Amino acid sequence: MVKKHEPPGHRLSSVHGMNLNDLPLAEFAFPGPLRDQLVAAILSGAKTSTSGLVLGYERENEPLPQVGQQSAVVDSEGRRVAVIEITEVRVIRLADVDLQHALDEGEGFKSVAEWRAEHERFWHSAEVREELGDPDFTVDEDTQVLAQRFRLVHTA
Repeated sequence: MVKKHEPPGHRLSSVHGMNLNDLPLAEFAFPGPLRDQLVAAILSGAKTSTSGLVLGYERENEPLPQVGQQSAVVDSEGRRVAVIEITEVRVIRLADVDLQHALDEGEGFKSVAEWRAEHERFWHSAEVREELGDPDFTVDEDTQVLAQRFRLVHTA
């Protein structure tokens, strides 16, 4: 989910004349090993898609990302390490996530079932449930998923 807030006291000036502090943040997962893995996959070019819950945007009253929007990717330390640009945005049912999207997430999924099991584990985690303000939150076939494609524009 792309967040608009910024880690306290963190500033990175620019990459190729682009002021990264002016960009919204792209935070993948929560700080820790999973975020580090996802950021590494973005930097290597293996990760070119991501999935989020539409509900998260609705609860935060944030607009959905738009094609062409650029964001600063942050690592677990809150450092802005790259810029990505959204190339496709789809709102789809969880049941309709396709194999290509799952493969392009760059996490080594070999099937949609594998992708779904890992995402359900994440979305049912205490951290996500806390962020959503619902300790009993669960996904089902009709849960609205924000499926995004992006390209790596710059690395810091």
